[in-house]
Amino acid sequence: MAAGKIHSMESMGLVDGPGIRTVIFLQGCSLRCRFCHNPDTWDFDGGETIEPQELVQKIARFRPYFKDNGGVTFSGGEPLMQPEFLSETLRLCKKEGIHTCIDTAGCGTGNYDEILKYTDLVLLDIKQVEEEAYRHMTRRSMDHFNRFLQALKDHGTPIWIRQVVIPGMTDSRDYMEQLKRYVDNIPNVEKVELLPYHLLGANKYEVMGIPYPLCGVPAMDKDETANLQKEFFGGYDHV
Repeated sequence: MAAGKIHSMESMGLVDGPGIRTVIFLQGCSLRCRFCHNPDTWDFDGGETIEPQELVQKIARFRPYFKDNGGVTFSGGEPLMQPEFLSETLRLCKKEGIHTCIDTAGCGTGNYDEILKYTDLVLLDIKQVEEEAYRHMTRRSMDHFNRFLQALKDHGTPIWIRQVVIPGMTDSRDYMEQLKRYVDNIPNVEKVELLPYHLLGANKYEVMGIPYPLCGVPAMDKDETANLQKEFFGGYDHV
């Protein structure tokens, strides 16, 4: 049984899937997104080492709060970077009757069939929808993302799309139209969430001695984000 590395755990999450959820943040991510607010999750060093059974016991303690389809969400970092640990933990959660969700950028190392077998919902983080722009945003190719997206299509897993709206990068009407065309071609999308870019993670870069990639870029206006949400993705709210 594969032990895993977790960064932290949130017991009463309200924005990471339906209902009240326990959110498990896993260590490790191969992307280097320009807007990342959790650089402390990039490396596997640090974090708590835990066995799947022990983690599920911790999650199950919050079962009384899992109303309205609540449950557990695995986030990160990138949860798909620990495939054996993730799939076993998901399997045990389903055995306990707990609703399972993955918050992912779709950039893992494989074993997707086994992982999705025990996954009720995927929050799929869209970085960019075109290869060159994706590389500029994440410093990686879209190949891994495309493989995971194909697995989602094959399994018919329900999807909630998430897109961070960044001034001067992903906030234009042209980009929103491009994003809508892209999302319209993905089956099983139940919801699209536009998330306004914020500056809450900038101080982590300073503490870690890392240059902040978007230094000088302001936070995205929340009202403007809400207007874009209503105009372009008002039809995506089937939950």
